[in-house]
Amino acid sequence: MKAKDVKPGKVIRVLDASTRPIDPATGKPLEPRAQPGYYPGYDVLSQQAFWDAATRKVVLDRVRKIPPIRFFTPDETDLFRAVCDRIIPQNDRDSDHQIVIVNFIDERLHENRLDGYRFENMPPDQKAYQLGLRAITEIAQHLYAKSFLGLTTLEQEFVLKTVHDGNPPAGHDIWKRMPVHRFWHLLVQDIVGIYYAHPYAWNEIGFGGPAYPRGYMRLENGDPEPWEVEEKRYEWEAPLGSPSADYGAIAGMSEHPGAPGQRGTH
Repeated sequence: MKAKDVKPGKVIRVLDASTRPIDPATGKPLEPRAQPGYYPGYDVLSQQAFWDAATRKVVLDRVRKIPPIRFFTPDETDLFRAVCDRIIPQNDRDSDHQIVIVNFIDERLHENRLDGYRFENMPPDQKAYQLGLRAITEIAQHLYAKSFLGLTTLEQEFVLKTVHDGNPPAGHDIWKRMPVHRFWHLLVQDIVGIYYAHPYAWNEIGFGGPAYPRGYMRLENGDPEPWEVEEKRYEWEAPLGSPSADYGAIAGMSEHPGAPGQRGTH
């Protein structure tokens, strides 16, 4: 691919076969697809004529209008992209259908679009990201004496697993300034929120798209709408050696916003 063929804001990732889901029948990695998931042939954008103009613009902008990076530094941007690739790997997608995540989180932070509250033991989101990315760097150096970007995929996953488990072996001064489980929740909430707001992800999960103004007709029994397709499952397994196949509770998530000392601040 030539440089002139790459659109602004588009990130081309190397699709490493060792990190792709495994076909249990053959033991080999599944090939990247334009549309992974259980709904082959489904395209929610084919229904855009049924949306009102405002809805159509919002959805199409998520595909066509990638915001520039304005909050993160270049080094933070590269690091955060690598983190996003481990939180929601996209190696099952071909390079033309990978969902941009970092740019939209950057836009939220740059424009100071917040949830309207934050936990009293958390800094503002902007500072939380700066601190959290610094801590991830320190953990990588502590465990492997390398930068996070210099690690193998499996090593990167184990660095992030220490944060998920609430037991990071480094960055202790940072975790005194914010609870590790709160940072993990912020991180995953943002990444997952951006991913599943994208129409490519809607295709992946068979979501019918905006209900306004047409609405939905089949509200019972899980039947697809006339413009949707039937679910067709296929078997797959996590990449060999990946901790993605292991379940473990997220540290601190037994707490809830109403728990003592965990109230939000507006």
